[in-house]
Amino acid sequence: MDISLGNGKKIYFASDFHLGTPNYDSSLVREKKIVRWLEEIQDDADAIFLLGDIFDFWFEYKRAIPKGFTRFLGKIAELSDQGIKIIFFTGNHDMWMFKYFPEEFGIPIYRNPIDLSVGEHKFHIGHGDGLGPGDFTYKILKKIFQNRICQWLFARLHPNFGIGLAQFWSRRSRISSGSDMKDFGENEWILTYCKEMEKEHHYDYYIFGHRHLKMERKVSDNSTYYNLGEWVNESNYGVYDGNKFEFKSFDR
Repeated sequence: MDISLGNGKKIYFASDFHLGTPNYDSSLVREKKIVRWLEEIQDDADAIFLLGDIFDFWFEYKRAIPKGFTRFLGKIAELSDQGIKIIFFTGNHDMWMFKYFPEEFGIPIYRNPIDLSVGEHKFHIGHGDGLGPGDFTYKILKKIFQNRICQWLFARLHPNFGIGLAQFWSRRSRISSGSDMKDFGENEWILTYCKEMEKEHHYDYYIFGHRHLKMERKVSDNSTYYNLGEWVNESNYGVYDGNKFEFKSFDR
């Protein structure tokens, strides 16, 4: 993917909103905050990359989607209609996104990391789940969840039961319980993945989510891995202005 930034335009990155968790009231407060953030950045945003786990659970039945998130969905529809590029990545919580976003909003969905070129800078971007060594149990589960037969079988469940069951399971996740992931330093799995990628092809910036920890790690002398953190306990995001990438937080 190539993007040419106009004068004063920027690219924004955020991940792990986990809308829907841990309960309706707190999720609604967070959703309104995310909408305020989108309103703040819309004047200078050329593109907004949303790097997965935007929803704590999402499954598209043929004629039904999960209830809620009306303010958020309305805002991204408005931004897309204005010509702002919005790019969605699926995460481990919302991997069952299919045609609704491309057809309804004109927003592309990516399931694996992609390359982005902006001027002379090269990015490698994705959610981050299942990358690098370790986490073998999840990697097996991901293959099961991505299997078309398994998706077809789940779709046979009535939405009241299927979505309810999945939401119950999501509430048991680490982000829903408020526990943080550990920082494993140089042994962090996504950092290891980035270092292996850098051996094959140079990227100036590696941008990922998933870990729920805001991190900045050197991959090489001229390459850096950034993890965007999350919005359940904090409100971190990244912004690139054509010259450099930097972290910011939204507190309004």
